[in-house]
Amino acid sequence: MLLLLLTFQLATLLLAHGQNACIGHSTFRSPANSDIEVSCGSQTVDLQILLCPVYFNGYNESLLSLNSEHSKHQCKGVADWTADPPVVKFNFSITEEGISACSSKLTVTQEVGTGQFADFSNVQYINISGMVCSKDPSTGAITYHQEVMYQFSCRYPLQYLVNNTQMSVSSVNLAVKDTNGSFISTLSMGMYSDENYSRSLQIPPGGLQLKTRIYVEVKASNLTNRFNVLLDRCYATASPFPLNTTFYDLFVGCNRDGQTMIGVNGEQQEARFSFEAFRFIQSLEETLSTYYVHCATRLCVSSFCPSLVQNCTSTTSRRRRSARNDQGTTVSDMATITSGPITTRVDRVNPWETGQAHLNSTVVAVSVVAGIVGVICLTLVAFIVYHMYNSNFSFNKTILRG
Repeated sequence: MLLLLLTFQLATLLLAHGQNACIGHSTFRSPANSDIEVSCGSQTVDLQILLCPVYFNGYNESLLSLNSEHSKHQCKGVADWTADPPVVKFNFSITEEGISACSSKLTVTQEVGTGQFADFSNVQYINISGMVCSKDPSTGAITYHQEVMYQFSCRYPLQYLVNNTQMSVSSVNLAVKDTNGSFISTLSMGMYSDENYSRSLQIPPGGLQLKTRIYVEVKASNLTNRFNVLLDRCYATASPFPLNTTFYDLFVGCNRDGQTMIGVNGEQQEARFSFEAFRFIQSLEETLSTYYVHCATRLCVSSFCPSLVQNCTSTTSRRRRSARNDQGTTVSDMATITSGPITTRVDRVNPWETGQAHLNSTVVAVSVVAGIVGVICLTLVAFIVYHMYNSNFSFNKTILRG
């Protein structure tokens, strides 16, 4: 009873202060639906509500809370009297814990893909909704206060949109766009040199040898276990910006390069694949070739992911994705996650050195042959001299005996 009385007295003091600050202000009027401003960010939902209409109706910031959770401090707002007009601010994290803490609702819907998602037969959206409600300060049997209630909602496409920001190969987190929101805060692409994804790929200054297998992992962080990561397309370009440039598809849906191996995709909060290092024909005359890997990434509800992962035995699925690829999916509008530079080398042999080596081997061969011929000749000379000496010796012996 004492706590209730103290709360009522505090509300009365705040009300008196707020009314004095709001009297004469253009927003000191009855509440309207337009009094709330909702910002659907990549990490939090932020709300701003005009304060003076709240005071006009006989309430204050201490009597407002998210979804009528008046007993929870984290569900209360904070007044900002330095703003013009004065506002009360609420915010909560868009993790499952943050959403449920103040009883906001989270629902997932499925829609037919349109616009930049027209290639997808199903697009999932997450909707976060709730309200900011007032608590009547009256302690009697009746009240003269009109309830104040503001509803809000944020709609997030699960297609994950990120900036085309260059990253290092050592797996640095990539910042996300706040425009239209995104349900996770960071996405990273890491490259590894082993199939266990335990050793980060180190590219030497002289570049990787061709056909070196590169293991790629696209991983989400701060992501509720409700969702998985799905790669729809990964491709390479000679430019760090995947816009109207030469590209080579590592895989698009079911269609993949012969040297590309797809591991986990749409099954966990990381997606994995590997490919062999190559070079673009346009840099054939250069010792080093540099290119970048880009992956169009989206999220899916874990229970629904199997139906989004293409059935690669289906000719319909293959035909639809292939037709899309034939139309030139350089993807100028769809955002992707991009790797750092990958450099490969060609071990060239100097033609002059090759000729010189051939000349040297020829000289050596001729020398050997000449040596063999010389030994044969010396042997023949020695043989002839020996026989001549024996003949003369026999002839002389015959004369002496005679």
